[in-house]
Amino acid sequence: MLIDSHCHLDFPEFAPELDAVIARAGAAGVGRMITISTHISRYESYRSIAERFDNVWFTVGTHPHRAHEEPDISTARIVELASHPRCIAIGEAGLDYHYDKSPRVIAEKVFRQHIDAARQTGLPLVIHARDCDADMERVLRDEMGKGAFKALLHCFTSSRALAEAGLELGLYVSFSGVVTFKNAQDLRDIARDVPLDRLLVETDAPFLAPIPHRGKRNEPAFVADTAAVLALLKGVSISQIAEITTGNVLKLFSKMPSVSA
Repeated sequence: MLIDSHCHLDFPEFAPELDAVIARAGAAGVGRMITISTHISRYESYRSIAERFDNVWFTVGTHPHRAHEEPDISTARIVELASHPRCIAIGEAGLDYHYDKSPRVIAEKVFRQHIDAARQTGLPLVIHARDCDADMERVLRDEMGKGAFKALLHCFTSSRALAEAGLELGLYVSFSGVVTFKNAQDLRDIARDVPLDRLLVETDAPFLAPIPHRGKRNEPAFVADTAAVLALLKGVSISQIAEITTGNVLKLFSKMPSVSA
């Protein structure tokens, strides 16, 4: 069984056929999905999807693109919302200097609040990082020095230096369909070197469909194509990469019941 560790099932692209999307995922061997929060103000939509489908879990958090829209939501409020039994992580939160949709000082403040919420709850933090390597490493090292927390660098497309810093700090690293793209050899080299016990796979659907689906709307079923590339890079079988990455999800997102539960 594969787990899509990061998708956005609340996005309008899925609304007309969400049942079919979930069914196609199951047919492709994707037994579980984590639908990821981008706005705390839309918490009810994530919760309702996770309550509707018994193989979907959700997170709570504010994407860096939306940090300026939700700058005053307290850590205590995030912690409160995360208490729902199907809420298994904080985020996604982080820094994004590619689009800079939120002022950087606000984005960093909101990011640090999410780190604090992850520390208080013991839930993992799903980190968004784009074109911000130096500041991301600075914040992670600073915050880890205040007290340990679990975290995941999701949809990793950053530098080898950030990957190595994250691994040093105990973080996991997740790869999306980008790792299948023809021009992504540097990323494949990084993925090859991430230890198997820190490796996750995701779609980030509806974005970034892997080859051979590139140009189409992405969906959780396509995580199998990314997993196949990771298996090739790591020199293991597809069934082995499924077992390994599923085990890593269950270890990191420890609030999710075991597969046999």
